[in-house]
Amino acid sequence: MKAYVFPGQGAQYPGMGKDLYEKYPVAKEMFDTADHLLGFKITDIMFNGSEEDLKQTKVTQPAVFLHSVVLAFLQGKEFHPKMVAGHSLGEFSALVASGVLSFDDGLLLVSKRAMAMQKACEMQKSTMAAIIGLEDVVVEEVCKSIPEIVVPANYNSVGQIVISGTVEGVAKAVEELKLKGAKRAIPLAVSGGFHSPCMEPARVELEEAILATTFSKPICPVYQNVTASPEEDTEIIKKNLILQLTSPVRWTQTIINMGHNGADHFIESGPGNVLQGLIKKIMPSALVDGLKA
Repeated sequence: MKAYVFPGQGAQYPGMGKDLYEKYPVAKEMFDTADHLLGFKITDIMFNGSEEDLKQTKVTQPAVFLHSVVLAFLQGKEFHPKMVAGHSLGEFSALVASGVLSFDDGLLLVSKRAMAMQKACEMQKSTMAAIIGLEDVVVEEVCKSIPEIVVPANYNSVGQIVISGTVEGVAKAVEELKLKGAKRAIPLAVSGGFHSPCMEPARVELEEAILATTFSKPICPVYQNVTASPEEDTEIIKKNLILQLTSPVRWTQTIINMGHNGADHFIESGPGNVLQGLIKKIMPSALVDGLKA
């Protein structure tokens, strides 16, 4: 059974989407619409900008969303997902691809999310670190023992968890986790502590926008980050999306649950192949590939 998955921030690269824009009228129309809705020419930055240009928060999230959704839309009537999921930002792409959100509403929410997260980062210094080679429960216990804000933020694959919180909290947790036997503890080059309580101001701001947006019933179950469970009720989907910014991305659990429910072929729609690598670690027997236009 085919499952479509959508990547999050970090999958961007210079020149992304230019080939789609030049080759397909549908893609050109969607990119042009994005330029208009965002109020700046994101296409110029995506097609001609540097890696540094693409790291701007207001650019990164809409750029990855755009590339992911355009690829899915280009499939036309061939796009028949039995289930979908997205990693962090990618959940918004999954919601558009499954018909929950319109393209315009999804893009505007992603833009609002990026701006709100940037503001939260400026209000409180926070960061993230990848922890390799420890069981989930060990990482969870260490985070709980630190008298600062630090929590598991991304359950990316077996033995790979990203922690998130204040700069001091993450630094203390990293030291403790090394003592507990972590193979590696790598500080990440991010602008803030995403999927942690540090994002509470962004969650409040995004909640208002989400509640004002129309959500429709999906064409297939959407496995959400907060629960790792298949959801089809629009009110539950909305509630989970509001909680997402301050809750962990349960990606490992999501892929395991999708597998239990029949998924054996995972197709990544978007730039890069990060999710394909993670899925192979979680579910080695699965067939994984990237969506082609």
